[in-house]
Amino acid sequence: MEQVDVVVIGAGVVGLAVARALAVGEREVMVLEREAAIGQGTSSRNSEVIHAGIYYPAGSLKAQLCVRGKHMLYGYCEQRGVAHRRCGKLIVANTPSQVAALPAIVQKARANGVDDLVLLTREQARAMEPHLKCLAALHSPSTGIVDSHALMLTLQGDLENAGGLVACHSAVDRLRAVAGGIEVHAADGTALRARMVVNAAGLQACGLAQRTEGLDPCHVPRPWYAKGSYFTLAGRSPFQHLIYPAPEPDKHLAGLGVHLTIDLGGQAKFGPDVQWVDDPEALQVDPARGDGFYAEVRKYWPGLPDGALLPGYAGMRPKINGPHEAAADFRIDGPAVHGVPGLVNLFGIESPGLTSCLAIGEHVAGLLSARS
Repeated sequence: MEQVDVVVIGAGVVGLAVARALAVGEREVMVLEREAAIGQGTSSRNSEVIHAGIYYPAGSLKAQLCVRGKHMLYGYCEQRGVAHRRCGKLIVANTPSQVAALPAIVQKARANGVDDLVLLTREQARAMEPHLKCLAALHSPSTGIVDSHALMLTLQGDLENAGGLVACHSAVDRLRAVAGGIEVHAADGTALRARMVVNAAGLQACGLAQRTEGLDPCHVPRPWYAKGSYFTLAGRSPFQHLIYPAPEPDKHLAGLGVHLTIDLGGQAKFGPDVQWVDDPEALQVDPARGDGFYAEVRKYWPGLPDGALLPGYAGMRPKINGPHEAAADFRIDGPAVHGVPGLVNLFGIESPGLTSCLAIGEHVAGLLSARS
């Protein structure tokens, strides 16, 4: 049986960032990806936003890794020439309760180390975005956008330059903990033995953990799938910033509302919404869902023309909390949690996973550093 030092399962942005961190740390790293190319899952179906780290509970992994990852990601993109832009975003309040909650958002952000939010009056916000409707807003100048595919290609390049490799068409069927390592059994019947394995399989991470012999099932959360559809704007966007509706304090949200984002070419899109589904492969966009988008968008952009929204694409959030539960934190379970030497499981790596990817890689490398 072939022996390798580290196997990372999943070549999305997080898997590639983890593999890069391990490879530049002089580990022998092989990435196994079931698809024909890198970044074909959740990483190819997001909004490409670099998040500031505003909303997450203080002390949570999401808060820590998002804020750390944001700084790392901006520096990495600047150093490596990955296209990105600090366009900033406006969090807009259109109800009295939303306005009243803005100071609490500022305080939560400060607790996370985000101290650049600026409270704006209606007039100040309109001066920045004349087409915007709001009662008040918050400006987050450190929010941005990134070319996620270029980022993944650059991470792959770093990995390969450090001696690692990515093997596509390499679906993993199951894992088996053995003395001195972990056996990795592929769907095609081949197998190899690794000293360490990182399960970064995204939507399939919980299922793979369930098929890991030697891992107590109590350490595997139930997977939930929250589909998010996007609709693109026909014509050029009148906005230069990202526009996010302020959360209603008394409502549980699985996402951040139907927001407006722009890509590096100036194309605007709206979404994602939240639709709980049973099938993680159910990625078709239902054009009828656009009807609800008009009402939500017109709360902050009354001038949205009829017929201007076109079905775009859908993504799938790999959640580990259900529709009536509080949002779960990232779970990065190493041997200290589950007792299997050399194994790290990444569960529930949804947003802000893209922003956090380099910090997640750093964190996982730290968990495995004791196994020299």
